[in-house]
Amino acid sequence: MNNHHPDFIPDTAVLLVCAGNATRMRGIHKILHPLGDAPVLEHSLRTFCNCESVTELVVVCRKQDFDEFSDIISRLSLTRPITLVEGGETRQQSVRNGFSALSPQVQYVAVHDGARPLVRKSDVEQVIADARIFGAATLGVPAKDTIKVVHDGFITDTPDRATLFLTQTPQVFRRSLYEQASEHARTLGQDFTDDCQLIEALGVHVKMTIGSYYNIKLTTPEDFAIAEALLNSIRNHPTEVF
Repeated sequence: MNNHHPDFIPDTAVLLVCAGNATRMRGIHKILHPLGDAPVLEHSLRTFCNCESVTELVVVCRKQDFDEFSDIISRLSLTRPITLVEGGETRQQSVRNGFSALSPQVQYVAVHDGARPLVRKSDVEQVIADARIFGAATLGVPAKDTIKVVHDGFITDTPDRATLFLTQTPQVFRRSLYEQASEHARTLGQDFTDDCQLIEALGVHVKMTIGSYYNIKLTTPEDFAIAEALLNSIRNHPTEVF
């Protein structure tokens, strides 16, 4: 996605969510853990700071991690302003905290999992472009496997695989739309783990933007081995992947 129109003004903030407790990582802080020759956090920061659409970043993390996050950010001398914000008890609360730190001029917000360090710049720009058209868009990829619905240990349904996508991030929303959805959920006492669900709860359709299978989420220690292999592939064949 090329934004070289002379009147183009960056209008999107990235909200990088890094406030999880990593309960499935056996004590490893996955955002601060090395991937290749840099911490996971650095990969995401560099990608978003190279996106023309992005005007600022808000990093949401646990208060006890502020010093380490600040050290990484200051060492990188990045080209976009970055604000650290303390996370909440749930993902939805963490994102809401991040919204409180946005500059007034921000029109769109890209919510991204800090544990997805291999997102492609081109995909970021495309999902932002789709959000500008539709109000809400998310990266995702078609499901490769046959998915089964299971109740009490037995298969009860087999959805049509052609209609199934693995949802990724960033998930990008018009700022005013997300704020409306967030207030709607707060009023009803709803708390979602996926930001698109907030928008869907308003009856608004979210555009699915086709992304890349490289954009994996680091959830368990085994995922780091996969991410290392993908990172090597990117570095050895950058024109094929990015």
